[in-house]
Amino acid sequence: MPSKAAIIQPILMAAVMAFLMTALITWLNLGFPPDYIRKWLTAFVIAWPAAAVAAFIAIPIARRVTGRIVGFLEARGL
Repeated sequence: MPSKAAIIQPILMAAVMAFLMTALITWLNLGFPPDYIRKWLTAFVIAWPAAAVAAFIAIPIARRVTGRIVGFLEARGL
């Protein structure tokens, strides 16, 4: 069973990423209309769960790929 940290960390990471990305994309698409905050928070509420699922899928893959890259670099003395 995964540790509590292994569950909480991807959820928090996804929250930060979704918060920042939805703010940026909402601003790029709409500028700052009077209802910007409402539209941004709506996007965030939709994006956060999707980002959390993506994080749980991506983290193990990223760990494996990182290990391979580091192994490749170390084998070449870099």
